[in-house]
Amino acid sequence: MTESEHMQPPSFGSATLSVLMRPTEANLRGTIHGGEILKLADTTAGTVGYRWSGGVVVTAYLDEMAFLEPVQVGDILTTQGQVNWTGRTSFEVGVRIETQRYDDTTGTKLHVGSAYFLMVAVDREGRPRPVPAVKPETVAERSRYAEAEIRRTHRLARKAEIAARRSTV
Repeated sequence: MTESEHMQPPSFGSATLSVLMRPTEANLRGTIHGGEILKLADTTAGTVGYRWSGGVVVTAYLDEMAFLEPVQVGDILTTQGQVNWTGRTSFEVGVRIETQRYDDTTGTKLHVGSAYFLMVAVDREGRPRPVPAVKPETVAERSRYAEAEIRRTHRLARKAEIAARRSTV
């Protein structure tokens, strides 16, 4: 097989999860805990990763989580994920989080958050294993790929700077 045969479009492993938000997920203010939303986003990223890599994946890093609007009890929360970038054994999954308000009968969805997870494919012994390369096809996919590379560059630079700082202490 050629290298191009091991490439997949970002949509290959995409996944969508919808959940009705219940009072058990709410905080004292009546809005949904950020941790509950993060858990659903991570579950979506894991599902995307499993589909993408054809096996078990682990979350290695949460690069960013932005909460844009509160989510209410009764809202239908939807997470949509797809691969933005791939390395040899790791890849970034972007997750868009939307809600349909419980009192909105039009079906309008509100963008309430975004998250970026670095996932690593692992074998049965827990060692990293290779993943297919992503082949961005649209302008939006190429943009997400470029933005993921920026996040990777910043993540690696921050890690190196912290390591250098610790070695002098």
